[in-house]
Amino acid sequence: MVGVLLARWLVAQGVEVHVVQPSSVPVDRRLRRAKSDGIDAELLLRTLLAWLRGEPRVCSMVPIPDEADEDARRCVRERTELLSDRVGLTNRIGAVLATLGVNDYNPLLQSRRRRLAELRTGLDEPTPPNALAKIGRLLARLELVLAQIAELERERDEVAAADAPDRAGKMIQQLTSLRGIGVQSATVLVREAFVRHFSNGKALGSYAGLTSTPYSSGGIDREQGIGKAGNRRLRMVMVELASLWQRYQPGAAQMAWFRDRVGSTGRRIRKVMVVALARKLLIALWRFVIDGVMPEGAVMKPSI
Repeated sequence: MVGVLLARWLVAQGVEVHVVQPSSVPVDRRLRRAKSDGIDAELLLRTLLAWLRGEPRVCSMVPIPDEADEDARRCVRERTELLSDRVGLTNRIGAVLATLGVNDYNPLLQSRRRRLAELRTGLDEPTPPNALAKIGRLLARLELVLAQIAELERERDEVAAADAPDRAGKMIQQLTSLRGIGVQSATVLVREAFVRHFSNGKALGSYAGLTSTPYSSGGIDREQGIGKAGNRRLRMVMVELASLWQRYQPGAAQMAWFRDRVGSTGRRIRKVMVVALARKLLIALWRFVIDGVMPEGAVMKPSI
């Protein structure tokens, strides 16, 4: 972000810097409110002055990430982008073949080139030359994407298997020692969250966007779901881990808490509680790698 770059430059010049979280600044909810750069700057200035006077509830501050940690995070995000490219290319190949009546071709198999030459259309005729050429070009792009994904995964696995890892590598190795947590999930947790400084578990939950958004006005009280204002990559991996935790860590304290509250309730309540479980699990894993506090009832992977 340009704001982070500017903050680092100001710190290097000896300037005291505070980065305000935009979504934490209260705004006038009236319709058609006046809005301009000058008004926004004045609002931010008043908010910052109130925070400096000792009013912590007026806004939240974002810690400036370390440059090396931020650079290491690019590999995690690049892999996600490449996976999206892989899906797009696979779908485009499938769309071309669908117009020819072919539905039994998988471009992700090692035999994709050989199988392509053997394909027959729905009318039992050879694949038309232009369609064959287009699919060949799409396969060339797909193979490049697959090679780049494999390269990133090799680098990721090397960090998890290093004999003398850095601080982030040690946290990744700690997380992967727990049953139900793989290298990819551990890498996302560390690179996206645990290398940052958080004052408490509540701040971490807010960063992940796993906080509730209750609505209460007059006699109306209802829950609007989670905020989703935080790191969506971290939020997605935690919801996945919450589901895996039920399978691989049934004796953990978080699962006992989850079972007590879910019981025999319906699917909707169970879905809501999975998000709550994800938040509790995120904080437990953060304390595990930062303070060495083992999640209660959790089981380690057997040593090889």
